[in-house]
Amino acid sequence: MEASAAAVECNENLNDMATVEVRSIRKEFAETCAVDGIDLLAKEGEFLVLLGPSGCGKTTLMRMIAGLEQPTAGDIVIGGKVVTHLPPRARNIAMVFQSYALYPHMTVEGNISFPLRAAGMPRDQIERKVAWAAKMFGIERFLNRKPRQLSGGERQRVALARAVVREPVAFLLDEPLSNLDAKLRNSARDELKHLQRELATTMIYVSHDQAEAMGLGDRIAILNQGKLCQVGTPQEIYRNPVDIFTATFIGSPPMNLLEDKDSYTGFRPEDFLPKEIGADGNTVSFPFRVTRVEYLGADRLVYGAIEGRTAATHVISKMPTMLRTEVKAGQLYDFSVRQEDIARFDRSTGARLYGARQ
Repeated sequence: MEASAAAVECNENLNDMATVEVRSIRKEFAETCAVDGIDLLAKEGEFLVLLGPSGCGKTTLMRMIAGLEQPTAGDIVIGGKVVTHLPPRARNIAMVFQSYALYPHMTVEGNISFPLRAAGMPRDQIERKVAWAAKMFGIERFLNRKPRQLSGGERQRVALARAVVREPVAFLLDEPLSNLDAKLRNSARDELKHLQRELATTMIYVSHDQAEAMGLGDRIAILNQGKLCQVGTPQEIYRNPVDIFTATFIGSPPMNLLEDKDSYTGFRPEDFLPKEIGADGNTVSFPFRVTRVEYLGADRLVYGAIEGRTAATHVISKMPTMLRTEVKAGQLYDFSVRQEDIARFDRSTGARLYGARQ
């Protein structure tokens, strides 16, 4: 069989994608609850990102889906089948780790072909599938090298090739780009998204990097302290956060918050601008004392405090450099926010009350 025919054969198998669901899943370690009653569904062919700070439970949740950890309570369902008590090899999913977990004594070819050899696949089929996967990731010339002879980006591609060649119904990726430098990480994100679309398969991706999550995810699941805070598209999460944690975790800089008597007023830095810019009469104005201006190429970050309140309230404005309006440290300006860009949060619970545009 020619390499092109092998590619067709592999793609047909990889299109057998599946939903991945966790139902009231819980995981306890001694007296610590790492995952606390989460319900979540990754749709067929979806790129779902689990996002949250270190210790939020996202990797533990991923390991339970993979079968590497047994849940304390709840069920894991893959393709409509309950697999909670099945071993990892019986779940037909592939996991790519942060460390890539390559065998250092094996060549690239040996690493990619290992799961196929372990499954007893005939040699000619193994050769075809390894050639197909290596070509997909552009690592054909590295097949005879050992992992130590490869760069971080090349090792990452080998790990992905080893996952793809198994023809899983879903991929689990645990921060596979975190060991790469910034420039390579950006290009690798593009490659991952292209791969997911080409294979049309379900992917669940763990990350603590909000830019990575916003750029990759069809939907994002925000986790904090073992609980699921919000699930939605990147736009939904950004424009309509359900609580203060999500509002301040997503966004760089994060959402500004003003403390009121019973609630918090929140608005994004890019929505907080000099009043004369785009004012339409439906705005809320604030006296803004600038303390520092930071130039970041396309944008300026303007730091300062809103005056006239009982306590100093420090906020940030994100102004496009193309706006010629001058702002200087030490000066008082009239800045405003459109009503439709304001959100309000309950002061005691942190939950969203209303506001922010769709």
